Amino acid sequence: MSRTRVVVVGAGFAGFQAARTLSRTLRDRAEIVVLNPTDYFLYLPLLPQVAAGILEPRRVTVSLAGSLPRVRLVLGEATHVDLADRRVHYTDPESGTGELEYDRLVLAVGSVNKLLPVPGIAEHAHGFRGLPEALYLRDHMTRQIELSADPATAASRDSASRRTFVVVGAGYTGTEVAAQGVLFTDTLARKHHPPNGHARGAGGVRRPRWILLDIADRVLPELDPRLSSTADRVLRQRGVDVRTGTSVKEATPAGVRLDDGEFIETRTLIWCVGVRPDPLVAEVGLPVERGRLLVDPRLTVPGHPDVFACGDAAAVPDLTRPGQYTPMTAQHAARQGKVAGLNVGASLGHGEQRRYEHHDLGFAVDLGGAKAAANPLGIPLSGPLAGAVTRGYHLAAMPGNRVRVAADWLLDAALPRQSVQLGLVRSWSVPLDTASPELARVPGGPSKEQ
Repeated sequence: MSRTRVVVVGAGFAGFQAARTLSRTLRDRAEIVVLNPTDYFLYLPLLPQVAAGILEPRRVTVSLAGSLPRVRLVLGEATHVDLADRRVHYTDPESGTGELEYDRLVLAVGSVNKLLPVPGIAEHAHGFRGLPEALYLRDHMTRQIELSADPATAASRDSASRRTFVVVGAGYTGTEVAAQGVLFTDTLARKHHPPNGHARGAGGVRRPRWILLDIADRVLPELDPRLSSTADRVLRQRGVDVRTGTSVKEATPAGVRLDDGEFIETRTLIWCVGVRPDPLVAEVGLPVERGRLLVDPRLTVPGHPDVFACGDAAAVPDLTRPGQYTPMTAQHAARQGKVAGLNVGASLGHGEQRRYEHHDLGFAVDLGGAKAAANPLGIPLSGPLAGAVTRGYHLAAMPGNRVRVAADWLLDAALPRQSVQLGLVRSWSVPLDTASPELARVPGGPSKEQ
């Protein structure tokens, strides 16, 4: 290698900020490489709005090539880190393999869905961690409402199961998915089930049923009880059946069985129980804390001064709460990424190293429409004011697309929301030879979509 090479693995909140800071700090004095499965940074907090049709998909993505000057992007997923040889092995999007040598390594691989040992979950639940999942869910919900509107089957159990949506996990993601989802499906139902009953066999609006489950004793259990109370009230006012202290015992193609024995017939089980660190972290062979790589306050791995870790991949000492580690939030990840970038630069002789220390500035949960729950600087807010603060926070936190996002919000407030399928679930429309069994098996959706 002709120049010092810094490899950043992952381009989530932590990796993106680390790469951007390195680009500004080192400029052309080192080669900066980002290894990531996609060519964009995903602003995860607004993903529920993509699923609900408020934002177009590209609004929540920021091009890595366009926003990280002097940074080389390598498309791929890390599979192994060789600390002795200073190499990162990876698989590219077309199943090829490669490796990257490094002088400095920043591990920011983030997190993945947390799966519990519940029979049927992996086969029958919809995840919600990426753009493809959000788009798939939007198509799926649209299709279920449209199929349930068939006058010939509108009163059947099959139609009722299509209009039933179950969300497991009442944390940030699950709460927002339920809050946005119920508004989205209510709008669809009004279009396809005329309230005056003009459609033959239609008995008026058949409102979709939404159920939000969590083993905790309240929604948003990790937040201030006042925010939890606000979110719970809004959800119940919209007709969401909030069930706390409840878990899933089994998932089947026909529905979900709860731990109290009740069986809920549904075609839609949305899995939002939380996240866990990417398995790659534990396979590096270094000490971990609940799957997160142990680092010092400067985000350096003890015994390996050339390796840094941040975000969900790292167990970072919380200097504001001695003896504890910073929680796995986007707020911490973004700030840790910046500190990691500065400290990598300092290790190469550019700037001074610093310790990571950050006090939470508050939290914001978008509940759809003009509703939200927020506590900026510890001040609890609800209603339209909280909604304005929440959207203002997202615009400030996004590293790009702010004007486009704001424009979509304005259009959504002024115009009817578009509700058509984009062809992301299984369809009978296939290219070329429709008689071919091989071509007829179109990927993209589970068998229950047939």
